[in-house]
Amino acid sequence: MDFSMAEQVEIKNEDDKPTDLPDEIKDWNKHHVKQWALNEACVDGESANILLQQNINGPSLLLLEKSDLLEVGVTLGPAKLIIHKRDEHLKFKKEQLSSPTTNQSGRPCKPYPFHRHHDACRYKANSVLDVTESGASDYIEPCHEYKGYIHMSEAAVESKMEKFTDEVIRFAAACMNSRTNGTIHFGVGDKPDFVHGQVLGVSVPDKEAYVNALPQAIEGHFEYRHIQTAKMCIKPPRFVEVLNPDMTSSEKYVIEVDIVPDFVICQENFYHVFHLDTRKSKRKSKSKETEKEEKKLFFIRDHSSSRDLLALTTFAKPKEEYNRFLDDVPQLSLLRKQAEENRLSVVKSSVQGSRLSEMITGGSQSLDKSHFERYLIVTNKSHLVQLESLGFIPELNPTAVLDFDPESAKHGLMKHFEDQSTINIHLPVQYKITEAVEDIASKLKLTRNTSWILCNGGIERERPSDVDDWLIEKGASVRNVISFLCRKDVLPHKRFLVIFILLSTVSEKMDPLLETFSTFWQELRGTEQILCICENEEAFTCWRDLIESRYGLDIKARSIYQLSFAEVNGTVLSLWSDNRKSSRFLPCGGGSKVMLKKKEEGSLDILNVLCVNQCEGGNEDKAIIQEKFYKGGKVLWWNFYFSEQPGSMPFIKRDKFDFIMNTVLPALSSLRKACVSFKLLHVPGCGGTTLAMHILWALKDKFRCAVLRDRTADHVVVAEQVVKLLMYETTEQSSRIPVLLMLDDFEEMDDAYDLQQLIEKECVKKDIGSRSPQVILLNCMRAESWEKTESTEDTVFIGNNLSEMEQRQFEKKLEEIEKTYKNADTFYAFMIMKKNFSPEYIQGVARNTLKSFNINHKHAQLIAVLVLLNVYCKGATLSVSLCEEFLGLQTKPYSGSSDVKAGFGKFSTLVTCCTEEAKVVFEAVRMIHSSMAVHCLKELTTTYSVTKAEITDLLLTTDKLYECIQGKDKLMKDVHTMLVKRHHSVKGEDSQFSPLIQDIAKETPGVEENVLFNAAKRFEKDAVISQLLARYQYLKKRDFREAKDWAKNAKDLSRDNSYISDTSAQVIKHELKSEIQSDKEDPIRPERLKGYLRMAQSATEAFRDTQEIAKKEATLRVQNKRDNSPFNTAGCLGEIQVAVIIIEILEKCPVFSSGNCHHDILSEVLSGRFTIQDVARNDSKHHKHALYYCILREFEDLLYNLRHNMKRHFDFLDSFHVNLGPRFTLKDSREERTRQELFRCFYQYSDLFCKTDSTELMKNKNLSIMLQIHKARQFLEMRKADTYSGILNCLSNVTSTDMMVKIVRQYDFILSKTPERSVREMVNFIYANVVLSCVKPESQHLRPYKILIDLLCQVLQGQIPYGETLALHFIAVALLWPQQIVMSQTVESQKLGSYVSQMRTSFWNEMKSVLNGKSPVVHFFLGKKQGYDRLIHLGELERCVSPQENFASLWENGKIWKHERVKELLCRVTGWVQRKLILAVTWNTGSKIEVIPMFKSQLCGKIEGENVSFVIGFSMKGPLAFDIY
Repeated sequence: MDFSMAEQVEIKNEDDKPTDLPDEIKDWNKHHVKQWALNEACVDGESANILLQQNINGPSLLLLEKSDLLEVGVTLGPAKLIIHKRDEHLKFKKEQLSSPTTNQSGRPCKPYPFHRHHDACRYKANSVLDVTESGASDYIEPCHEYKGYIHMSEAAVESKMEKFTDEVIRFAAACMNSRTNGTIHFGVGDKPDFVHGQVLGVSVPDKEAYVNALPQAIEGHFEYRHIQTAKMCIKPPRFVEVLNPDMTSSEKYVIEVDIVPDFVICQENFYHVFHLDTRKSKRKSKSKETEKEEKKLFFIRDHSSSRDLLALTTFAKPKEEYNRFLDDVPQLSLLRKQAEENRLSVVKSSVQGSRLSEMITGGSQSLDKSHFERYLIVTNKSHLVQLESLGFIPELNPTAVLDFDPESAKHGLMKHFEDQSTINIHLPVQYKITEAVEDIASKLKLTRNTSWILCNGGIERERPSDVDDWLIEKGASVRNVISFLCRKDVLPHKRFLVIFILLSTVSEKMDPLLETFSTFWQELRGTEQILCICENEEAFTCWRDLIESRYGLDIKARSIYQLSFAEVNGTVLSLWSDNRKSSRFLPCGGGSKVMLKKKEEGSLDILNVLCVNQCEGGNEDKAIIQEKFYKGGKVLWWNFYFSEQPGSMPFIKRDKFDFIMNTVLPALSSLRKACVSFKLLHVPGCGGTTLAMHILWALKDKFRCAVLRDRTADHVVVAEQVVKLLMYETTEQSSRIPVLLMLDDFEEMDDAYDLQQLIEKECVKKDIGSRSPQVILLNCMRAESWEKTESTEDTVFIGNNLSEMEQRQFEKKLEEIEKTYKNADTFYAFMIMKKNFSPEYIQGVARNTLKSFNINHKHAQLIAVLVLLNVYCKGATLSVSLCEEFLGLQTKPYSGSSDVKAGFGKFSTLVTCCTEEAKVVFEAVRMIHSSMAVHCLKELTTTYSVTKAEITDLLLTTDKLYECIQGKDKLMKDVHTMLVKRHHSVKGEDSQFSPLIQDIAKETPGVEENVLFNAAKRFEKDAVISQLLARYQYLKKRDFREAKDWAKNAKDLSRDNSYISDTSAQVIKHELKSEIQSDKEDPIRPERLKGYLRMAQSATEAFRDTQEIAKKEATLRVQNKRDNSPFNTAGCLGEIQVAVIIIEILEKCPVFSSGNCHHDILSEVLSGRFTIQDVARNDSKHHKHALYYCILREFEDLLYNLRHNMKRHFDFLDSFHVNLGPRFTLKDSREERTRQELFRCFYQYSDLFCKTDSTELMKNKNLSIMLQIHKARQFLEMRKADTYSGILNCLSNVTSTDMMVKIVRQYDFILSKTPERSVREMVNFIYANVVLSCVKPESQHLRPYKILIDLLCQVLQGQIPYGETLALHFIAVALLWPQQIVMSQTVESQKLGSYVSQMRTSFWNEMKSVLNGKSPVVHFFLGKKQGYDRLIHLGELERCVSPQENFASLWENGKIWKHERVKELLCRVTGWVQRKLILAVTWNTGSKIEVIPMFKSQLCGKIEGENVSFVIGFSMKGPLAFDIY
C-alpha cells in the first residue's frame, strides 16, 4: 500500500487530524474519501485513485450511485463495495446517535496502572478515563493519546496493523525524544464523535498478530543503530478487557502500548524515524548508506499531539526548532535521570501485616483460636491474575460469600473456589423469610458448607444488572440476605467478621458494594465486625472517599491497603497451625493411606471424619483442653492425642473396651450384611460416649471412622455420605476398608435401624458387593429405661458402677492431674467417676455450690432452669448468646470478650460449654453431669423450697429466655419434650403424662394444671400441647367440656394428624365411661339411655374420622418414602372399645337385661338379624318399654351394624399384627399392649355373639346338624380360628395342643356336614392342620399330608373369592414348593410362579395402606424333611437356641443361620441372580420362581446369572431369601 507517513503528515497540515476521519461524511475532502476507500471500503488503489482524480469529496460521495461509478471506470466489484460501505457507515452513525450506551459516556475511571501487565484492572464500556491527552509533565507521569480505532473493525488485517503500528511508532518516537513516559490507547474515543477519553473497546480476534507486528514495525521505521533501544522502550501491547455496564464481558479490549524511555537506555540519543513503509526483509537488503538517502521524520510531544519537527513549514528557517531541540537533549536526559532517582528514593514503611493478623483473628493472632467463629466474604469482579493469591479464602471456610461478579461461575472466583471446596450456590431470593428461620438455614446448609450467593445474576437465567439499575432490581433481595445472616439465630452474635475483598476498584457512587457495606454497617451497628481489603492505595482511596462522602464514615482504621493480595494471602495462611495447614489422610487396604481432599471432606458435611493423622502438628493448649474435659466438657480427639504423647498417662481404658475390640467387632465383621450395628447402652454421665469415641480413636488406622454430627439430619443424605466415605479413592474391592460410624444419642432405636436400612439401600444402588460388612454402626444410646443386662455380641451395657480395675486407673489418673493442676478438686465430672458415682459426694458438691441460693438473682434463675432442663430432657442446652443476654453480659467482637461461665458466678463450676450441632451450629451451655443436675434439683426443692412447678413456670413465662433468637428453636424443642414425652414401659402400662408433669403433681398436687396453662400460652400454635391439655382435663380433672375445647383447638391446629384426631374421640369415650360409672341405677332410665347412645354415636364417628385420617397419612407416607411411621390403629381399637361400652349399656336396658333369651335377642339385634320392631312385637311388656324402643329406633344404623363393624376391625387388626411385624426386632412392646386390650374387648364380644341362638334353630327341621355346625362355627370364632391369621397366631400365642386338635376337628366336622363347602373354611382347615402339625406332629387328628395337598389342589382349581386369594396362595406356595423328591401334583407345582405373583399382588392391595414402617412376618421356613415336617416355624428355630444365646440378638445380626442345629433343620435352595432378584431352581420341571432377597446388599457385586444358594422363608409378601451365598 502506498499511503506513506509523509502523506499522512501532509493531511495533518491540511485537516488537523490526518488519520481520524471527520465525524460527518459531508465534511470529508477528496483525500479523506480516498483514505476511507482504501481502509474502510477495502478497494484497490486504482479505484481509490479514480475517486481522487474525479474530485469525489464527502458531499459528492453521499450523492453517488453505482451507475455513476461504473461510468467513470470503477469496475463492478469495487463499485458495489463503495456504495455498501457508505450506506453502512451512515447506518452506524444513525444508531450511534440513538443508542444511549454508545452515545452517552459513563463515570470517570482510572487508566490501567502504567508499565504493568498483570494487574487486575478492567475498563467498563463508556466510562471515561480521568486523564487527558497530554504532553510531557514530570517525565515519569505518563502522557496519553487516544485512538478510537473503531472504524478499523472491518478493514483488511494489513490495513488495521499498519494503522496500529504507524500510530505507535509516531507516538513512541515523540515520547522517546521528549524523554517522557507515555501510553497510547486504541479503543478510547475522542471528540467530536465521543467524550474525550470514553472507553469504547475494539474486537481483537488475534492478539498475537499485534504483539508480532510491533517489533517488525520498529525494525522498519527506526534507524538501524536505535532498533534495540526502541524495542526496549516500546513495551509489548497489553489488552485491557472492556466490561459491559452489568459487569459481564463485552469481548472487546482497549489496546495499550506503554513507552518507557529510561535514562540508562536512551542516554543522550535522539531518534528519527523513516517515512518509508518497509518490512524487515527489505530493511536487511539496505545498507547504512541507503538509510541516509531516505526521508526522516523527527517527532516530539507537543501538548496533546505528536509533532514532526522536520515537516515542511512556511517558516524562513525551517530547521531552527529542530536544531534547538537537539541542543536541549542533554538537558532533557539529565532531567529524566533526576526524575527517576527521585521516584526511587520514596520508600514506604507499613505495619499492615500485623494489623491484618490482629483484625482477622479478633486479637488472638491465631486463626485456630480466633475470636471469630464465622467469616462472611463480600467481593466483586475478580481477575485471572488474582486468583492464585486468594488461597486464604477457602482456608477461612467462610459461611457465605456475597459475590457481585456475574461471570464468577464461568471463570471468576466462584469457579476457582469450587475446585477446592464444597459450595452451595444460592440466589438472594432464597434468603427471604417464608418459613422458620432455622428451617431455611437448614435447607441452605448454611453452617455446613460455604453458601455462594450470586448477588448480580449469573445463574438460573438471572440476568445481571447495570450499576444504575442494580439497586432497584436486586438491592432489596440482597438486603434480605444481609438481614438474614446478621440474625442472632443464624450466626453467633458479634462472633463473625465481614470481610470486603475489593478485587476491582469501586469508583462509582451507585456501586452495589457501597449499598452492601451500608446494610452491614446498619445491621451490625458499626464497623467493628467489618474488615476491608484493597490491593493498592488507589483502590482504597476511591473506596474510602465514596464511603466518607455517602455515610460520613472514615473506614481507614478497618482497612488493609498497603499489602498486595499475595502478601495478604501469605499473612492469613501463616495464622493457621501446622495441623490446619497439613493434609489429612484416610486409611486404605493393606496399610496404605489416601489424602482426604478438603473439597471432599466439605461434601461430607454431616459427618465428623476422624483421619489417620488427626491432631498431628496442632498447637492446641493441652492444659485448657484437658481441664475442660475433666470439668465435664465432651471428650475431644485432642484428649486421646495428648494421652499418647511422651510423658503422658494413657487414656483410661474401660473394661468394656477390650470386649468390644476383641469380641464384638470381630463377630460383627464376620456377618454377611452390607451394614451391621451394635448398641452401646449407657447410663447418662457414665462415660458411654467417651468409650465410643475411644474405640474410634483406637481403630482409626483400620476403619474409616466418623461421628454423625446431627442426629436430626435426613437419613437418606447420611446414607449417601457414609457410602461416599466408604468409596472415596477406592477402585478395587480389595483396597476398600469398612466405615465405622458412631451415632450418639439417638432417641429411638428405630432411628438407627432406619439408617441401617438406608445404608443397605445405598450400597445396593452403588452395587457394593462384599462378603463382610462395609459399614458398622456404633449406636451409643442413653439407657435409663433399660434394665442392666449382660453384654451380648450386639449390645454392650455401661452402668454407673466402676470395676476395681477401673477405680485403680482413676486413682492413678488423679495423681497425674494433681501434679499439673492446683484446682483438681473442682474437676467434678472426673471426681464423680473417680468416686464411683457416690450420691453422697455429688450431693455434697451440689449443697456446697448452691449455698445461699436466691431465686431472685438472674444467675440463680438461669442455673435453676438449666438444672430442670438437664434432669427432664437429656442433652438439653442453652445457647451462649441466650445466657449472655439474660445475664446482661456484653459480647465484644474481639478477644477478651466476656466468659459466659463467669456470668454464672459461683455456680460456674456446675456448667460447661459445648457446640450444638443442630440445623444451625452454635455454642451452648449445659450441666457438667446428669447426676449433678438431679442432685442440684433435689437441693433446690428441699433446702431452698424452690419447687419444680416454680422453675417450670419461670422457664415458661420468662420472655427474656426466648428473646435471644440463637438456640431458641432448640430450647423450644427441649421444653416441649419435657412437657410432652412420656416414658413407655416395657412391662406394665405407659405413664399418662411426662415425668416432669407427674413429678410436679406429686410434689405440689393441682399446680401442674397452671403449669400446663402456661405451656399452652408459650406454645400457642402447638397442637400437641393443646392435645396434652385435653388429655389432662379428661384423664386427671374429668372436666370433659374443657377437654373438648382443648381437643378442638388441637384439631384446628393440625387437622391431618390422626393422633390429634384420636384425642377428640378419646374425650367423648372417656366422658361416656365416666357417665356410666357414675350411674348406679339398674335398669337404666330412658333419658340416660338416649344420652349414652348419642355419646357413643359421636365417639364412633370421631374414631372413624381418625381411621380416615390414618389412611390418608399412610398414602402420603407411601408417596414420601422417607417417613417410616407405622399405621395408626388407634381409630380401629377406639371404635371396638366404644362398641363394647354400647353392649354394656344395652345389657342394662330392661328390653335386653333379663335372662338368656334376652341375651340372645341382643346378639341378634346387634348382628342385624332382628329389628327393634321384631323385639317389640314379641315383648309382653311392650307398652311399659315403649319409650326404650322409641329411643333404640333412633340409633338403628349404629346398632344393627355393630357386630359386623366389630368383627371387621378384629379381623383387620389380627391380620395387621400377625402378618406385619416390626422392621428390625421380633416384638414391639407397644403393640403387645394394644393386643392385650384387643383380647379384653374380644372376650366381651365372644361372650355375647358366640353363644347358641336357640330360638332361630328351633324353627329348622334339621335341628341337630344345623345346631352342631352353628355351635362349631361359634366355637371357632370364639377362639379366633375362623380366620387364617387367627389360626397362624396360634403358633405364637402358645395355644394348647388340645385346643388346636379341637379346632381341626371342628373344621373337619363342618366340611364333612356342609353340602356346599366355602373356600374360606377349606383354606382355614388346611391352615389348622399345618399349625397342628407344628404343635403336635404326632396327633391322630392330623389329616394325612397327601389328602391335605389334594384338598389344596382342589381349592386352587375352583373359583376363588377375592378375599381368599392371599391366604390361599400363601399356603399353596409353602406346601407345594418342590423339593428333591418329585411330587405327584406336578401340575399345580408348575403354577407356583403364578401363585407367587398373585400373592404379591394381593398382599400389596390388602396391605399397602398399612405396610409403612413394617416388615412382612416370615411364618415358615423350608426344611429338609418331607410332608408336614417340610415347614419350620420360627418357634422351632427359637428352640434350637439356648436362653443364654439370646435368640433376638442372633436373629437381628443374622448369626442364627450359622447355628449348627438351625443348619440341620433348614433346606438350602439354589438359584441364580437376575435383576437384583433370585430365580430359584425347582426340582420338577425346571420352572423358575422369583425370590426376593431379604437383604439386597447380599447380591451386590454378583454378576447376572451367578449361582447362589439360600434359605427360603415364606411371608405373605412372597418367598424371601436369607443367608445368600
